[in-house]
Amino acid sequence: MKGRIAVLDQVNGRSAAALIVDGRLADLLIDPVDDGTPRPGAIYRALTDRPIKGQNGIIVKLGNGQKGFLRQAKGISPGQSMLVQVATQVEEGKAAPVSLKLIFKGRYAILTPDAKGLNVARSIKDEAERERLGELIHEAMEGAPETLGLILRSAAAEIAEDAILEEIASLRATCDAVLADDTTGKDAGGPELLLAAPSADYVAWRDWTDPDPDQVFEDEGAFEDHSVWEMLDGLQNPRVALSDQAFMFIEPTRALVAVDVNTGGDFSFAAGLKANLAAARTLPRQLSLRGLGGQITIDVAPMGKKDRRLIEQALQRALRADPVDTNIVGWTPLGHLELQRKRERLPLAQLLT
Repeated sequence: MKGRIAVLDQVNGRSAAALIVDGRLADLLIDPVDDGTPRPGAIYRALTDRPIKGQNGIIVKLGNGQKGFLRQAKGISPGQSMLVQVATQVEEGKAAPVSLKLIFKGRYAILTPDAKGLNVARSIKDEAERERLGELIHEAMEGAPETLGLILRSAAAEIAEDAILEEIASLRATCDAVLADDTTGKDAGGPELLLAAPSADYVAWRDWTDPDPDQVFEDEGAFEDHSVWEMLDGLQNPRVALSDQAFMFIEPTRALVAVDVNTGGDFSFAAGLKANLAAARTLPRQLSLRGLGGQITIDVAPMGKKDRRLIEQALQRALRADPVDTNIVGWTPLGHLELQRKRERLPLAQLLT
């Protein structure tokens, strides 16, 4: 099927959303089991516990026995109450990475407490539209504290003023409610969840805007009707076809995600380079759909060192369209290419279990 469609359904009773572009799965979101584990985007009133020597960080209590880890905690002493936001997924047996920088993200706008500034997304190039949105920002933020910043996202372009103003008002109300929580002094209260992480269907509505889906299907059985279950079965297979003969294996371990690129039955002179280029182009999408992050180690197919730059360039182009922050670390002495990828999502295998 040609076009861009969003399919909303449930997986084991939990909200799920699939974005399909020209018949191919482009993005996938599934709510995790609600077991009290801190999730990215959730905001807590936390209580500092104990510093971690040598890491310039501190453990914080989030409530219900959950722990967080705050980096760059210089000057923060045990027993302080503060607001923190979960930054990435929690690895089993570890504290949740948290940040003091809170953001409230909507479809058209992002509010940033303690990061002042009123801005329009740079991707909006039309000067008349930028001027319109600039005036709208000042109207929406009238009476707001100077420390409260706002960014209008690219999705706000050509959107009616009432819709943008309504969302900003909603974000401000949520932000005000969270910030109004007393976080200091003896009456601050214990650690507590103040704002839950966004659900899969909300994130789909918020982020699948470039461009908007041509159609949205939301009913029981929608995944079956649009072959999403078949696509999920394919994602549980570690083998990914790159061409008629070349393929790669993507296999997560406790320490890292191993990617092995193979030329298959292609023994031509440029077989290794072709397979590695194909792997570089498709790997970011595969990692996102499978919910894999952390350290990624790629065992490339045999090729000359002079071609390494071509692989890096192909990978960089593919990463521009990837929603998850990923850094190309470099090549190891054994000829492996290493990446460091933010753990924004849980592994698909865990979500489907």
